[in-house]
Amino acid sequence: METKKEKEEHKYWKDETMIIFPAIDIKGGEGVRLLQGRAEDVTVYGTDPVQMAKDWERQGAKYLHVVDLDGAFDGLSPNEEIIKNMAKAVSIPIQLGGGIRSMAKIKRLLDDYGIQRIILGTSIVENQELLDQAVSIYGDRIVAGIDASQGKVAIRGWVEKTDISAVDLGLKMKEIGVRTIIYTDIAKDGMLEGPNLEETQEMIIKTGLDIIASGGVKSLEDLSKIKSIGAAGAIVGKALYTQDIKLLDALKIGGS
Repeated sequence: METKKEKEEHKYWKDETMIIFPAIDIKGGEGVRLLQGRAEDVTVYGTDPVQMAKDWERQGAKYLHVVDLDGAFDGLSPNEEIIKNMAKAVSIPIQLGGGIRSMAKIKRLLDDYGIQRIILGTSIVENQELLDQAVSIYGDRIVAGIDASQGKVAIRGWVEKTDISAVDLGLKMKEIGVRTIIYTDIAKDGMLEGPNLEETQEMIIKTGLDIIASGGVKSLEDLSKIKSIGAAGAIVGKALYTQDIKLLDALKIGGS
């Protein structure tokens, strides 16, 4: 049974709008974007991720999606001080993923740094004990990141492919008590080719969970389509930095 606190946290994130999450990916202390998650295909969009966060807040963002790429690839992160400063610098909530593989780090990020929600990716495949413990303590502040290529899950910064069905993993998350999934189509990420609506919708329908769509968003039309299939949110990265999408216009479509 949900505690009162968990109900309030869930209500905070779940409403009738589709949440628009500007994305900030951090690698080597800089704000970057990758193509299909490949570390070698990197474009730097800002040397100060903290300032980038402040800029998105100033432009009207209500939430931020931050990924620590060094943590995702290596499991260790030189970016924690930046992340801590980012949380202090903005008043809007941040959801953070990338290399979060211990309860000590989860506690540090949520309780000490002020991150609102954390995303577990590799851990949901390799360490169910950690996931169980995190969900039991933090409830809806724990989000599952399911990254897939052709419907199969990839882990460790998308470097390692598995034979696990993305939908099957989503259903397992539901059994454990996770209520929000960030679903990323790796082939679409950073390519500005449009999202994978079919697989995202399948995840929405078959799991019944709050699904945040990620990967490939290139236009306002894409955001409208994502909203029409019932997604709880959409992460927008490269299209904002290339100005193919203006944040204010995206927020209008999301309804926030």
